[in-house]
Amino acid sequence: MQCKRLVLTFMVLGLVLVVSFSALAQLPPEIPREETLIVDQLTGRVGTPSNFNLWAGWRWQDRGIQQLLLEPLWTVDYATGEIIPGLAAELPIYNEDFTQMTINLRQGVYWSDDVPLTADDVVFTIDLHTRIAGLPYHGPMAEFVEKTEKIDDYTVVVTLKTPSSRFHTHFLDRWGCLRIMPKHIFEKAEDPLTFEFNPPVACGPYILYDYDPAGFWTLWERREDWERTPTGMLFGEPQPKYVLFQAFESEEGRILAQLRHELDMAQHTLEGLRVVLDRSDTARGWRKEWPWVVNIDPCITGILFNTMVEPYNLREVRWALVLAIDIVDYMAVAFDLMAPVSSLHLPPVPAYKEAFFVPTEEWLQEFELDMGNGEKFKPYDSEIPQKIAEAAKERGFPVPEDPVLIQELFGMGWWKYAPDVAEKLLEKNGFTRGEDGKWRLPDGSLWKISIVSDPSPVHHHFRNATAAAEQWRKFGIDATVNATEAFNSLVLNGEFSVASQWPAAEPWGAGVDLSRTFDPWHSRLLTPIGQTVALGPGGGARWCDPRLDEIIEKMEAIDPFAEIETTRLLGIEGLKVLVEEMPTIPTYGYCGPVAWDEYYWTNYPGAENPYTQPYQHWPNLKYMLPFLQPKESH
Repeated sequence: MQCKRLVLTFMVLGLVLVVSFSALAQLPPEIPREETLIVDQLTGRVGTPSNFNLWAGWRWQDRGIQQLLLEPLWTVDYATGEIIPGLAAELPIYNEDFTQMTINLRQGVYWSDDVPLTADDVVFTIDLHTRIAGLPYHGPMAEFVEKTEKIDDYTVVVTLKTPSSRFHTHFLDRWGCLRIMPKHIFEKAEDPLTFEFNPPVACGPYILYDYDPAGFWTLWERREDWERTPTGMLFGEPQPKYVLFQAFESEEGRILAQLRHELDMAQHTLEGLRVVLDRSDTARGWRKEWPWVVNIDPCITGILFNTMVEPYNLREVRWALVLAIDIVDYMAVAFDLMAPVSSLHLPPVPAYKEAFFVPTEEWLQEFELDMGNGEKFKPYDSEIPQKIAEAAKERGFPVPEDPVLIQELFGMGWWKYAPDVAEKLLEKNGFTRGEDGKWRLPDGSLWKISIVSDPSPVHHHFRNATAAAEQWRKFGIDATVNATEAFNSLVLNGEFSVASQWPAAEPWGAGVDLSRTFDPWHSRLLTPIGQTVALGPGGGARWCDPRLDEIIEKMEAIDPFAEIETTRLLGIEGLKVLVEEMPTIPTYGYCGPVAWDEYYWTNYPGAENPYTQPYQHWPNLKYMLPFLQPKESH
């Protein structure tokens, strides 16, 4: 606990230094603070403050554009495991051979300038993206769309060039999708790529009030006709009249703002979260008690191998590196024992635990590695969560005794720490250990691993790289961390051997369709080193397997909404292939150090009542706002 006190002291001293120059937004005098929700903008200062045209490229969409201004056809909510129809009245409808997709729109939705949102807007959006190469969704629209037809004001049929049972996912909002454009605005624009869409019109519950020309803040006001938006129709009136998105240049500024009740929702570093919770009587984390952090995020963190580089092309070498990791020590370094481990290439969120983790538990316990000479080894350890809990108790953390809660906090299981087995697997493949205890490659040279990582010390990539390097050095490998700003380009182009990238693409977060996770590993997307992969997470491993190809193709031939159980079982088959081959190492589910100040607002979607996803930067924020409750007194 001494380390914790030192961190707190350091951070508090830092606050004193920034009081005089912290960049905090000042609300206009006509805007009541008690009617305003102020949130941290995750992606930082806006580089194009006057431009709200996110259809033309990156426009800092988490400044409120995706959360308040616009509503998509469908939205994923990973906290509830549901897909929410927004502008659409229901889920998409496919014909039998998946060459047509029907969209039935929600009736009564209006743009904020009193123009109804109809099939004309949907047809216009798809046609424009099909024709214009510079628009971000031009690729899939040009590849798949044969024609788009308006059947009536609220019905659209998209005819596809080739069958696709997942075409709807381009319109499924999961921190990004093809949102519907206001035809009556964009048809007058000379060039949709340079048009700034300012002032923007809304189909969501808020309109633009003002923004900072320097890019530090954006202020939104609730529409008077909020009931003519999907949010209003589905969930009721958003409670804050105003929402301010504030970018901070330092962690200290963010902390200070929250301690002064000038920031209601924020995502901090782990150390920053501790400072806020320690020094504020009105702040809370996603969990009210330790470990505080959001642990239901639909991302999985870990280690990525470039399987086109020796010796990481060898399955048994990859497995040896897994078994050389003491995951309890690893988690202590990576995230102070506060995150749930994952043996599968999925985040251990509640919906996926029920659909995939629990059904594969028995198979994982019986799964064996072939050591040669008739020797087998079962690597799975279901006691890992309890071991992490015991380690957390030794650190003085208030760990619960309930085994169900321990699984919720720490996951369902991981792999045994078995350096002796790892040694056998390596020797089986021609590796040797020198008298100095260092491992040599089959050619006799010293085995060196440089883990390419995001340079930010608070990023989960950096945390994974640091923890992995420490474990592998202990095992006798010369392992280091290469934290570089060129991280993403190196991974995308295959110019690395080992990286701390996302080990698998994020699943949708709702339903049992794992196509988003598996697709980057189909052999048709296999990309040689030097050429950019389609998707870095997972795909950066440059790995494929004919068994997974077959599973992906079976999934493509069925409707995930109509054939739910078949889709789920195919997902389990694919996950087993990934465990057997271990092209990447999933370690733990992404955790968010979120702090909410309850000085002005209460009833956030905490762990005790996760009625929606808990982040301010996700598009689902609009679905949270009707449930927030203003504090009656301050």
